[in-house]
Amino acid sequence: MPVLLVLPLLLWTSSTFVFYFKKCFYVAYMMLLAVIAIPICILKSGGRDIENMRVIRFMVRHVKYFLGLRFQVSGWEHLQTDGPYVIISNHQSSLDVLGMMEVLPDRCSTIAKKELLWAGTVGMICWLGGIVFINRKKTSDAKNVMSDAAKTMLADKIRLWVFPEGTRNQNGGLLPFKKGAFHLAIQAQVPIVPIVFSSYSNFYLRKEKEFKSGTITLKILPKIETKGLTADDVTLLSEQSFGIMRSAFLEISGQSVQSNGPSTH
Repeated sequence: MPVLLVLPLLLWTSSTFVFYFKKCFYVAYMMLLAVIAIPICILKSGGRDIENMRVIRFMVRHVKYFLGLRFQVSGWEHLQTDGPYVIISNHQSSLDVLGMMEVLPDRCSTIAKKELLWAGTVGMICWLGGIVFINRKKTSDAKNVMSDAAKTMLADKIRLWVFPEGTRNQNGGLLPFKKGAFHLAIQAQVPIVPIVFSSYSNFYLRKEKEFKSGTITLKILPKIETKGLTADDVTLLSEQSFGIMRSAFLEISGQSVQSNGPSTH
């Protein structure tokens, strides 16, 4: 009983407590949702299948409300592209999963670090959803996975979401892009669709232990064609994509910090 009395007080008075409470709730709730989703996916698809991402998307899309988050999305028309393509986006925290599920197109999975596979029920549901796992410490393995992923994209008509920064970044900008996503797109000769998340700094600060309510702007940018490009064009394509996304990041992050206006979702 005392705990029930103290909890609201701590949530009201301590931003550090709110930070840890929301973080723990997020992890625990996602694991619980995975427990529910696993048998549904197995019954629906019989095992590992990209169509299971529809179930995952449906299960996750309400989580934002518990964390006090809203999304403003623009550029939906740029996802209305037939066939396979590669989505690239900036990567700030595990909260990116919520934005991903907000706009995830059908027949789209993601590329993730191999360690995620061992994250309990979340790892299992990721595997069932057709997520492609790579060992970031072994460049040769990552290249082989990307080559196989390019063949799978074309054979099964799927889309893949990649975080080209390769790691989470909350330093107010974009880290230099790794080349994997661009090798993948060029090998498969499919377009790249950049998606930019605005800065989380107006509501989520890991070092300062702050996790408030906030609005995240997602901007879906026009596709970048790769038809006719070769491995020699990877660096230029990476630099072009980085420049476009960095400009969009600065634009929408300025807006999101100044305004927490009504959300479209």
